[in-house]
Amino acid sequence: MCVLPWRIQLALTWLLLLCFMPWCSSRPDPRQQETLMKMEVKRAIGGGVVLNKKEKLLDEKLYQMKWQEMEAADFPPAMHFFKAKSLIDASPVYSFLQMMPKGAALHVHDFSMVDVEWLVKNVTYRENCYMCFTDGGFVRFVFSSVKPKAAPYCSTWALLKTIREKRNTTELDNSFIRNMTLVTEDPDSDYPNQDVIWIRFEEEAFKVAYGLVTYAPVFKEYLYEGFRQLYVDNIMYVEIRALLPLTYELDGRKNSRDWSMRACREVLQHFMAQYPDFLGARIIFTVHRSLNSTQASEVVEEAMTLQRNFPDIMAGFDFVGREESGNPLWYFKEALGLPEERGVHLPYFFHAGETDSEGTAVDQNMMDALLFNTSQIGHGFVIVRHPVVKERAREMDVAVEVCPISNQVLKLVSDLRNHPAAVLMAEGYPMVISSDDPALFGVTGLSYDFYQAFMGFGGMKSNLATLKELVLNSLRYSSLSPTLKEKAIAALQVKWDKFVSETLL
Repeated sequence: MCVLPWRIQLALTWLLLLCFMPWCSSRPDPRQQETLMKMEVKRAIGGGVVLNKKEKLLDEKLYQMKWQEMEAADFPPAMHFFKAKSLIDASPVYSFLQMMPKGAALHVHDFSMVDVEWLVKNVTYRENCYMCFTDGGFVRFVFSSVKPKAAPYCSTWALLKTIREKRNTTELDNSFIRNMTLVTEDPDSDYPNQDVIWIRFEEEAFKVAYGLVTYAPVFKEYLYEGFRQLYVDNIMYVEIRALLPLTYELDGRKNSRDWSMRACREVLQHFMAQYPDFLGARIIFTVHRSLNSTQASEVVEEAMTLQRNFPDIMAGFDFVGREESGNPLWYFKEALGLPEERGVHLPYFFHAGETDSEGTAVDQNMMDALLFNTSQIGHGFVIVRHPVVKERAREMDVAVEVCPISNQVLKLVSDLRNHPAAVLMAEGYPMVISSDDPALFGVTGLSYDFYQAFMGFGGMKSNLATLKELVLNSLRYSSLSPTLKEKAIAALQVKWDKFVSETLL
């Protein structure tokens, strides 16, 4: 995949303009307009990608599909995703993106990467599955060989098999699915502000699946299914933000985080043996940013141990959770400085800038992420408001992991045409497209997020070259070693060429 350095092209073009074109004129030469337009195209993501003959033909085909959808009365990126999803499902552009090799998913969370219907229709039908209802009316699950002890703020545990014998199974399953996602017919009314949606996200929907996924046998099967669903969406590699929970056995015994990492390695090896063109997965160990400084030091110590014991699948460390309600990165400065003190290389992959609270301590997280030498910036929604941070991040070649649907659902932006990433795309800033918590939004994989970015961020200017560079970026900015990146990009090129040829038929 040939991507020319845009800075060199831009400098040469400006030089030609200054040398040969008169600027101070009431009647500018039409060539000036054409030259400026070409400069903007070259600077944007994809501007340095040289398409071959087949790709150019496919780009023309894609342009026609895109134009028709841009002209439609209902434009999905301008609507809330829960209302737009059915329109996207019927979109030829979306079908195109589903078939397109998408490289890597670099920002997806462990407990929200698998379609919740799989959990409900598969996992909850197993033996020894108990459930209870919280005071707020949300369900909790646990597997146990005996009736579990009463849980705080929850009704008496009941064997789910027994409940199903007395109730309409379809209605019950649908209620579980609603519990596990944020999907609703009227998102604007149901989630009037960020506080409401984040409570629903972190305190309710997220916890519904917890008791299912942390059951040790399910944990392994869940990972395998997660890889499978990504693979089906033409994703070759994934980096998972993982809490690495202490999984449990049927008798209540708890397993260690080492057990979880060994399970990840085992499942990945099994999956890659069956799907040899899947290039692998790595784990970014995460903890919630509500921890105090002492707890943070303990988990960073544990992260260093995991990095030493599992260097092949452990990518690094991150804090997760809502930035407004958690501690800022600078609060954890002592803990985050421990690896350097010990001479240990522990890469960081910080969530930062997933906020619209400009001028607060939260708004400082992106700058602090760079000071702590983050490998990537998760979300970076407010980076365009911080020119120094943006310039420094570009110099450090730190990519922003943009998650369009997540940012919209969590109420940072309503119309995705106004997403700050549109500016990043126009400037050619290094960025990748990812999905964050797709299962909570009622989807899986990356295709929906690619659709929203391709249609919403770039308008008619974004094209096949844009997509090609975004796909390439996903591998270029991964945590893979240089040798494995080279191998991955070569494998992607083969898949890409095959996709282009087959789609032209």
